[in-house]
Order: sequence, then C-alpha cells, then structure tokens
Amino acid sequence: MSALKFHICILAFWATLLIPSSCHGDSAVKKKHAALYVFGDSLFDPGNNNYINTTTDYKANWSPYGETFFKYPTGRFCDGRLIPDFIAEYAKLPIVPAFYPRIVDYTHGVNFASGGAGALNETHKGFVIPLNYQLHNFKNMEENLRHNLGDAEAYTVLSNAVYLISIGGNDYFAPFATNCSFFETHSQGEYVGIVIGNLTNMIKTIYKKGGRKFGFTRLLPLGLVPTQRPGNRGTCVKEVTSIVNVHNKELPKHLEKLKSKLQGFKYSIAKLDTYLTERINNPSKYGFKEGKSACCGSGPYGGIYSCGGKRGVTEYRLCANVSEYVFFDSFHPTERVYQQVSKLWWNETPNAGEPYSNLRELFEV
Repeated sequence: MSALKFHICILAFWATLLIPSSCHGDSAVKKKHAALYVFGDSLFDPGNNNYINTTTDYKANWSPYGETFFKYPTGRFCDGRLIPDFIAEYAKLPIVPAFYPRIVDYTHGVNFASGGAGALNETHKGFVIPLNYQLHNFKNMEENLRHNLGDAEAYTVLSNAVYLISIGGNDYFAPFATNCSFFETHSQGEYVGIVIGNLTNMIKTIYKKGGRKFGFTRLLPLGLVPTQRPGNRGTCVKEVTSIVNVHNKELPKHLEKLKSKLQGFKYSIAKLDTYLTERINNPSKYGFKEGKSACCGSGPYGGIYSCGGKRGVTEYRLCANVSEYVFFDSFHPTERVYQQVSKLWWNETPNAGEPYSNLRELFEV
C-alpha cells in the first residue's frame, strides 16, 4: 500500500469516529423514540367521535369546547388539551392524532379513544367505539406498520411504545341511568371483574403484538362530578361512589398479577381519584377558585349537560375565566387540571412498595 493510500485510509477511519452519525447519509440510524398509542373514553378522545354516526350526547365538536388552546372545537370534551396531549409534549412527540380520519404515519402514535366508550360492548352500544373495536382498529394499524416498515421494525416500534388507557367510568355510570338498585341484583365484585377482565384481555393482545409499557388511570371520583350534585341526576351518588372505589382497588391487583405472568410488562398508574378529589375539595390549594361547579353548563352546579347548547338544552352558562375552575362541563375537567395531573403522572415517585413506575421512565428507550 502506498503512503498516500495509507493516509487516506487513516483519515477515513477517524472521520467515521468524529463526524456525527446524522452526517453519514442514508445509512444513519434515526434517534429512537417511544411512540404513544391511546385507548379509552371521553377523558382521552381527541375527536374520533366526530367521524362516527352518533348523537350529540357523545360529541363535543362545537364552541366553546377547544377554545383555550386550539381556538376551535376539535371534538375533545374539554376547553383545551387532554392528558395524552400533555404526555406527548413531555415525551417530545407531536400531538397524537385521532385514528379517524385515517392517517399515514403511525410511528409516533395514534389515539383510538371514543367519548362514552366502555370496556363492555354493551355500554352505550351503537353510539360509541367500544374498547373491543378500538383494539380492532389497533390491529389494522399494526398491519399497516408491518406493511410499511417490515415485521422486525414494526415490532420494534410497538415494543418501544407506551400505551395509555382510560376506561371503565361509563361502564359504571350506564347502569345507574335508570336504576339505582342495579347492584342489588348484580354483584359489584363480579361486574367489576368483567370490566377489568375485558381490559386485561386487551392488554394481553397488545402484549402479543409487542407492547410492554402501559399507563392506566384510576377512575375519577364520579360521585363528585357536577352532574351528580344535588338538584341534578345525582340520585345514585352513593352507589356510583361505591362501585368506583371497588374498581380502583381491584385494578392495581389485576395489573400486578399480569406483571407476574407477562415477562417485561411494565405499568404506571395515574391516581385520578385522589388528584381530582383534592382539587374539588380544596381548589384554592391548587390555584383554582371553584371546585364543585362546572364552568360551562346549566342548572345547579352547572350539572345539566348543556355546554354549547347542542344536547337538547339550548341555554347554558359559560364562566368568565375557565382557568379558575376544576370542571369545564358537567362531567369533564378543565385543561388546567389535566396539565397538573399530567405533570404529576410524568414525574411522581411511587410510594415504597408500589410496583409500578412513573410515566417518564416508561418512555425511556
């Protein structure tokens, strides 16, 4: 080898060490990121219900919904962003889009959630996208990933991803719509077992596709939402509160069983019941002025679900400053609450003995 060729080889070798990988052209490996896939109900729905044949009870695509951040209604049941929107921001991802209308790139994530949905197919049947069909949409997305990326790369995307799930509240609200004595003839434990059983079956399916990292929410204190306040539909407050407490106690037990059976299964839990109860009962401690009444609605405490005047009741009140309120409408918290809750979930250190992680740790790849 000539001296000139030798020196060229040496320079080429050092160049591979010193030049950043982003300068190496098409062979460079993109920086890894954890995608975000979202399932659930109106707490997480970014507008999927805009595209299905349903009634206005299950939609929020009109003003004043969305006006705080987006400046227009997106279909989110909130004045602005939801928990998945903030989590995406903290994970340095773009806002995760709704599954409907169909998108092309699923590598950063997609949101399948549907307002009014439950873990049970019977919950608001025919008006929402139940959890089982959200899973069907996920399988279609997974096939799209495999087609576009190949089996190995698609599996890598799904195994690095984080899966957020908010489900169950509608399954417990629905039976009480006409019958407060529902659980006098149905065992609370058995019913909760069916709801959580459907959820765990879904988790196992995602696990088989590669999913390993999951975030779950405990249910809101449903007995304390404005629509349950005196003078509204709140005749089943004790019953709703009781069944929600059973669900919130049983969910961690079932997740711990899954962890013992599914190798590599990791999870994080957002304590929405605790977070919301604290803000409802002590709003000023968290920077709010009103914890019990809705910013947008009618009737006592804004508990009539009339925000925007599209759900049969045209008259409604809208507060002057939504940032002072814990609840935006008769059921759903404000963007400011979701932001506070998201920060807690992202950073919170579990108590000693709790087997799960905060959400930030799940996004580390």
